[in-house]
Amino acid sequence: MSEKNVTELFGSMVFNEEVMKQRLSATCYRAWKKCVDEGTPLSLEHAHEMAAEMKNWAMDRGATHFTHWFQPMTGVTAEKHDSFISPVGGGKIIMEFSGKELVRGEPDASSFPSGGLRATFEARGYTAWDPTAFAFIKDGSLCIPTIFCSYSGQALDKKTPLLRSMDELSRQAVRVLRLFGETGVKKVVSQVGPEQEYFLVDKDVYNQREDLILTGRTLFGAKPPKGQELEDHYFGAIKPRVAAYMKELDEELWKVGILAKTKHNEVAPAQHELAPIYSDANTACDHNQLTMEIMKKVAGRHNMVCLLHEKPFAGVNGSGKHNNWSISTDQGDNLFKPGSTPSQNARFLLFLAAFLKGVDEYQELLRCTVANPGNDHRLGAQEAPPAIISVFLGDELTAIVDSLINGTEYVEQGKRTLEIGVDVLPHIPQDNTDRNRTSPLAFTGNKFEFRMLGSSQSITGPNVALNTIMAEELEQFADELEQAEDFNAALHELLCRTFRDHQRIIFNGNGYEEAWVKEAERRGLSNHTCTADALRCYLKPEHVALFTRHGVFTREELAARNEIHLENYCEVIGIEARTMIDMVKRDIFPAVSGYAAQVADNISAKRAVLADLDCTAEEQLLRRLNSLTGEMMGQCVALESAVAAPRSENAYDAAHYFKYTVFAAMETLRATVDELETITAGDCWPYPSYTDLLFSIR
Repeated sequence: MSEKNVTELFGSMVFNEEVMKQRLSATCYRAWKKCVDEGTPLSLEHAHEMAAEMKNWAMDRGATHFTHWFQPMTGVTAEKHDSFISPVGGGKIIMEFSGKELVRGEPDASSFPSGGLRATFEARGYTAWDPTAFAFIKDGSLCIPTIFCSYSGQALDKKTPLLRSMDELSRQAVRVLRLFGETGVKKVVSQVGPEQEYFLVDKDVYNQREDLILTGRTLFGAKPPKGQELEDHYFGAIKPRVAAYMKELDEELWKVGILAKTKHNEVAPAQHELAPIYSDANTACDHNQLTMEIMKKVAGRHNMVCLLHEKPFAGVNGSGKHNNWSISTDQGDNLFKPGSTPSQNARFLLFLAAFLKGVDEYQELLRCTVANPGNDHRLGAQEAPPAIISVFLGDELTAIVDSLINGTEYVEQGKRTLEIGVDVLPHIPQDNTDRNRTSPLAFTGNKFEFRMLGSSQSITGPNVALNTIMAEELEQFADELEQAEDFNAALHELLCRTFRDHQRIIFNGNGYEEAWVKEAERRGLSNHTCTADALRCYLKPEHVALFTRHGVFTREELAARNEIHLENYCEVIGIEARTMIDMVKRDIFPAVSGYAAQVADNISAKRAVLADLDCTAEEQLLRRLNSLTGEMMGQCVALESAVAAPRSENAYDAAHYFKYTVFAAMETLRATVDELETITAGDCWPYPSYTDLLFSIR
């Protein structure tokens, strides 16, 4: 595709600012612009004009319906499609779309989890247009990004708290910048770039795996002879079939304005990554949800399935979603950019101090934001950051922090270059930022990379937390510095105190080592290794106080989300357990039993010919098959009993039970079944093997 074609393709299905300039009246465009920049409401008159032009533009591109596209607390997107059709009598119709329909919708919300925010009889929910997010066309429908709330105004979605957190971060950051004399800044925006990891498997092979279909991961599967040991897949040549998929995926993403930039093979076989260019947090969260949907849809057109589960295959790396987070002014100035002399950059050091203080004080909250059943399989598993929250700063920034703590002079190191030893090659500037892939939160030049997110989850929750935590710390700093008689002296004292008090959160070493677990405990850092344990911290008084004080969540909204997270955790493990039971009873037991009968028949057949024939190998195999089959069925019965046991009414106790009783029984059963797979003839085993799955795309 030529450069011209790409530029024409990009945003072709988006009702973006350029389209608005062309199609709206000057007064309507200015009104929308003021609404976005200053938060002033859009009049109904202007909403009518915008709706009419949206409809006409969408119909020009083949759209016949519209939908208020929103993100409920289920973790997926939701949409209810209405046509533009309106009867005019005589069997005739016109195509219309009003400002009222643009601004607000009323979907039936009875099937969305509410966490107790709505009574049973209050099934209706309301959607409200987010004018800061561009409408787009998908599958013949005009999609209008919206918020979703209850009859009483409680947030039932992920976008509403995100917008609240962005506004609060902006207010507090602007206060701080005023102290540095930056009076021209009117707004500060959090920016995000999520790196999306995923697996691709052949659809025909996928369709033979009940566990993949129902749970998104393989519940059974013996380790293949070759996995990722040679590390020959990472950054390797992309297979033609995958390359064709990636090409179409890029084009589909570009159409809806998603800045897809980087694509490559990841570490595990069949694993890949897609990374976009930075955008504001609101757009980034919308786009990541849309990206995951499009990834799956495009894969189907190539007879493949895109797996977004955090750990679809045991024994190889799972998939995460690195969340690159930063904050910038409305003038394009990145507030986490150290500059050439970071030790002299007081503004940068203040924002750095706020971040470190916030992460240290709210480490358990950040851990909660990445807690889900899929992520439990990868965190701390020598493939992803540990469950212990820490921040990597690199040698230079750590030395600057140490100098402030100790009151010593820091000597700038200046730019270093790598000497390659080949005369014709240029000297390469040596980056002094992140080279630690084991860190949960790593400084990477002008941003912090939050690496704990799972590949399937919405990025909204972690970014709501990051925004709100940063707003809290900046508010405290502004309150203190605004009262200072000597700003520079007060700033220096504040920096020294903050770095000293929160030094424990800085860790530049290997997060995979067991020694770090012990060191983290000595430092007093939390280590919640699973979702069931992490979520006990969700409603800590300090967390509730943080969100309510800044108007990001009400107490009720937080309680609802916690209830939904806990319920989801139990339901996911319950579905996995029942799927395992079904697979064992219906497919695996008959297959292994049948194979054992074949072995027994072989023994009988051989001895019918030669009575004294040595059949030791067959007899040993038969005994092992019989022994493991008995163990498997006993373990299956135990798992059935565990799943069927009455669930505690206490949500925390229920989650704890599913983790330490039900899941433990699942792991025991899996170990037995996986061993059986290794001694059962391949043509008798009922499911495609890991080799079939991981190397199915050639």
